[in-house]
Amino acid sequence: MQLFFFQICFLLFAVLYIVSYFIITRYKRKADEQEDEDAIVNRISLFLSTFTLAVSAGAVLLLPFSIISNEILLSFPQNYYIQWLNGSLIHGLWNLASLFSNLCLFVLMPFAFFFLESEGFAGLKKGIRARILETLVMLILLALLILGIVWVASALIDNDAASMESLYDLWEFYLPYLYSCISLMGCLLLLLCTPVGLSRMFTVMGQLLVKPTILEDLDEQMYIITLEEEAIQRRLNGVSSMVEYQTVELERELEKVKSKKTNLERRKKASAWERNLVYPAVMILLLIETSISVLLVALNILYLLVDETAMPKGSGGPGIGNASLSTFGFVGAALEIILIFYLMVSSVVGFYSLRFFENFTPRKDDTTMTKIIGNCVSILVLSSALPVMSRTLGITRFDLLGDFGRFNWLGNFYIVLSYNLLFAIMTTLCLVRKFTSAVREELLKALGLDKLHLSNNPRDSETKPSANGHQKTL
Repeated sequence: MQLFFFQICFLLFAVLYIVSYFIITRYKRKADEQEDEDAIVNRISLFLSTFTLAVSAGAVLLLPFSIISNEILLSFPQNYYIQWLNGSLIHGLWNLASLFSNLCLFVLMPFAFFFLESEGFAGLKKGIRARILETLVMLILLALLILGIVWVASALIDNDAASMESLYDLWEFYLPYLYSCISLMGCLLLLLCTPVGLSRMFTVMGQLLVKPTILEDLDEQMYIITLEEEAIQRRLNGVSSMVEYQTVELERELEKVKSKKTNLERRKKASAWERNLVYPAVMILLLIETSISVLLVALNILYLLVDETAMPKGSGGPGIGNASLSTFGFVGAALEIILIFYLMVSSVVGFYSLRFFENFTPRKDDTTMTKIIGNCVSILVLSSALPVMSRTLGITRFDLLGDFGRFNWLGNFYIVLSYNLLFAIMTTLCLVRKFTSAVREELLKALGLDKLHLSNNPRDSETKPSANGHQKTL
């Protein structure tokens, strides 16, 4: 049985690792193929980053996998072909996900970063060994620093002899306590990213899909864009004595015009059902999913006020395969899984939409290894906090297993209630701001305040040529 468990875990992780490797190599900056010292260091950092991204994917998929496994065990309790899918397997996967998340967050990713930045101590012979020695010394110093910070924090928050003595227990208390602090930070980051991402998803899907052509003449717009492209091209070819920064500016403007032309060509080639059916259907689906998420959070707030078992640590749960986790059975479980994936995608979109992380966005074939490590750490923190956030907001009633459920702050009523209230309020405000942006812009124009730049985020607006050749903003 133990061998079968490790075989299942190995197969699942191998698939996640291969997918993660292709994702990272798609964005990683292409380096020289020569086998020098830096190339070996980059390759080791690449493998560690791939491992971390695979662990992040496993942490995201673990909660939906557990929910659907519970419903399958309830529907087919005596089926021979699903006997391998049991509570022992689910518990083991949760423990492994928690263990590897701690390993990646506190050991592998710091090692990859310091190893990438190391050069070896002065006076020692340069090489891989010198860089490994410097990296290990930096890791020890970082561990001592974090230990001191956690010790001081524990003394300030809970000045108790038993609490201080428990810090000596590195495996049973210190690491879960430290992971609890990181998870709390991840949940706070999700509290900022997810409402922004829920409103930003409408803009992102609008850029990916073909919009309906209502009162638009695509042929005339194509003609205008073509004339503009030819005019910029003639300016680039005609003046060779132009200063460098003007040439760069014209080339950048030409790239924007070509991008607009490509979008117009795509809209022109799209079929009628793709323009008039797919786009409205996707927008309506996004609106329904967002509304259901806010409604579930509002209901969870009411449950928290009247029922103690609504707390994330309120009850131990019936166990895997003993009772359904949803009131509506398999349909409710499927809805929970869809909402969990939707929240994760929205949180990632919101994370890269925040101004502080704008320059953190990876670019295809042009992302440095240092930035890849930072992105992997950020995704790991978000994915590790996603099961906790889903349980805290009442999206699912699945009781967290392993170290995911050992967080002390999950038992604090005021923290959980405040988290739900802030999520509902911030999501509602972001959606109201998103759908009233056009009305606010018209009011500002009517009052003559449009020059004060009080309108919506410029990234949410889309410019396109009008029939008279001028640019207008939607």
